Amino acid sequence: MFGLETDLLILLVICLLAACAFEFVNGFHDTANAVATVIYTNTLRPWAAVVWSGLWNFIGVFAGGIGVAMGIVYLLPIETLIDQDVWHGIAMVGALLLSAIIWNVGTWYYGLPSSSSHTLIGSILGLGIAYSLLPSTREATFAWSEATKTGMSLIVSPFLGFTLTVFLMFILKRFVKNKTIFKEPHKRKAPPLWIRIILIITCTLVSFFHGSNDGQKGVGLVMLILIAIVPTYYALDNDKDPMGLRNSITQVEQVLSKVDSTTLSASDAKQLALLNTEVAEMRSVLAANPTTESLPKDSRFVLRRDILLITKGTDKLMDSPDITLSQRDRDQLKAGVTGMRSYTDYAPNWVIMMIALSLGIGTMIGWKRIVKTIGEKIGKEHLTYAQGASAEFMAASVIGFSTFVFKLPVSTTHILSSGIAGSMVANRGIKNLNAGTIRNIALAWVLTLPVSMFLSGTLFLLFRWMFA
Repeated sequence: MFGLETDLLILLVICLLAACAFEFVNGFHDTANAVATVIYTNTLRPWAAVVWSGLWNFIGVFAGGIGVAMGIVYLLPIETLIDQDVWHGIAMVGALLLSAIIWNVGTWYYGLPSSSSHTLIGSILGLGIAYSLLPSTREATFAWSEATKTGMSLIVSPFLGFTLTVFLMFILKRFVKNKTIFKEPHKRKAPPLWIRIILIITCTLVSFFHGSNDGQKGVGLVMLILIAIVPTYYALDNDKDPMGLRNSITQVEQVLSKVDSTTLSASDAKQLALLNTEVAEMRSVLAANPTTESLPKDSRFVLRRDILLITKGTDKLMDSPDITLSQRDRDQLKAGVTGMRSYTDYAPNWVIMMIALSLGIGTMIGWKRIVKTIGEKIGKEHLTYAQGASAEFMAASVIGFSTFVFKLPVSTTHILSSGIAGSMVANRGIKNLNAGTIRNIALAWVLTLPVSMFLSGTLFLLFRWMFA
């Protein structure tokens, strides 16, 4: 398989299983976010709720695209993604997976609504920092712009969930005359049919959008594993003809030829020269291999490396104040680079299917620990129908926009927990929050990034030393 030695094949299988385990843990860790209200309000029986939620998580993974997945991949320094040393790749993905799973399982065991997104992103940040500490990689640059966007997404989204849920609760109180929706659920009786329909719809939306966002994190993990351990085979999308790169190369060449190197600073002139060299190398590789069949696997990796370096280099060069290209030229350059990236930014269907199954099956177990926290412990009163529906509707909206519009990962756990807190505040003010539970959730929120960063960075340095 892939021409790998037996030991590398075993490690590949172990890493893929670990990625599935991460998504499986993510599924049962986050299950309560979707099913808490329908179970707690007796809208659906627990087994029906988790199966229904699992199904829509599964569907969501396929519908979500790969924008978030690639955002996860490119949080790492470009240099880690063009390192053809398989053992370096194993050290990277091993540290990433182990640190994420350790923290996810630990917080689930103690019933804390911790965030898989924070865990994964913290682990990647830790890897990037540890990578820059290696004596041979001090020239590596971390993707701070991507990290900043992702960090802001994780910070802002819970506040949006809180604020929008408060707003929606006030609207419901103002315009809904039937007060049944504001009552505590009966312990053994199902709610009226119209309330059940609303709660099932909001459960479905959260499940679908959770799958579309969180599922992509698993897809990104698997692509990191494949790129690290089988770099030549998965360097480019095997379903696309590499000869199609020629049009994008021409677009980039035409724009770069318009840049006057004599007006640039020394660093910018050096960057322009590197870009021209990389573009020329791509054209040379394609000229030497006129058909897809004749393109060697090693050459595919060369093309991948050049595409990623061109992406990084053009971004850096276009930020220079000495570049006087027209907007039309800049748009042409962006189109050319985007065309190239379509060959590197992909995920095979079998990867998406594997992650969808892992997330869907994981969703069907492990819900009891966190459902009680969501339903009874965030506020000083039990969750009402209106509170559950409002929090879930707003959570689904925020996650959906983050996935399909901004292509950014968010924390389903923190958005929904914040929404529940907002619904409690809308009912009786800030005094209606349970200080102990809020403190525990906040503690998990604050600790997740530094702990996962420390775990992944330490494990990465240990594994690099072991595999040196």
